Amino acid sequence: MLDVSIIIVSFNARGHLDRCLQSLHFAPPTRTCETIVVDNASTDGSAEAARRWSGVRVIDAGSNVGFAAANNIGIRASSGQNLLLLNSDTIVPPGAVDKLLTLLEVDPIVGVVGPRLVNGKGQPELSFGSMISPWNEFRQKVLRPWWTRRLTSRQRLPDWVSGACLLVRRADAEAVGLLDERYFMYFEDVDFCAAIRARGQRILFTPSVQVTHLRGRSRASAVRATKHAYRRSQIAFYEKHHPDLVPLLRLYLMMRLADI
Repeated sequence: MLDVSIIIVSFNARGHLDRCLQSLHFAPPTRTCETIVVDNASTDGSAEAARRWSGVRVIDAGSNVGFAAANNIGIRASSGQNLLLLNSDTIVPPGAVDKLLTLLEVDPIVGVVGPRLVNGKGQPELSFGSMISPWNEFRQKVLRPWWTRRLTSRQRLPDWVSGACLLVRRADAEAVGLLDERYFMYFEDVDFCAAIRARGQRILFTPSVQVTHLRGRSRASAVRATKHAYRRSQIAFYEKHHPDLVPLLRLYLMMRLADI
């Protein structure tokens, strides 16, 4: 069995996907690995571009099935002992995958590892946090502009790390039924980490590994659809984890005239 399967979901992000695959190709992990791109019916030639890279397997999802479902397609087609869920708009530096694997293997109680994510200018993003609730959502939005660099400067055991770059053992991922496909896009990583934690595992954020996250074109090219997907996933998350708060959330969104 391979050490790690790298699963990349692509949707109309050809330029970013090409840079991501380039970073993996020219500085591959030293551990045995495979790279699988699941394309959500892109119309910009993303799948064709990915096939030009040697060793990359491309799976056509047939339609835009969403982020969670596409990741699950890739996971089911993979054979790695560990799974690295990686956004197409990331750039992975040399040694990053190997370091993440080492951190996952050194402590059996750790079920998920996520790196420090930075934008194209090297500025950190808050890619981890406490379990989502109204208070924690508000606090994270308030803290983000002021404390992100400080918060991301040391290792932590948060409730979740970002699915933009998330390493998990296959055994744990399969034990929780993979990603919940009711989330088309957004919140699936928080929900997934919650399921892993429910098995007694911990979530590890490490600043010792840094991955560039360029915040891709998929979202920028369809702003209205992205906002709609966010709100639908937010409601689905609260229905699953905070059902008593769903009426208040719907009222709040109606008052804001949010597209749900």
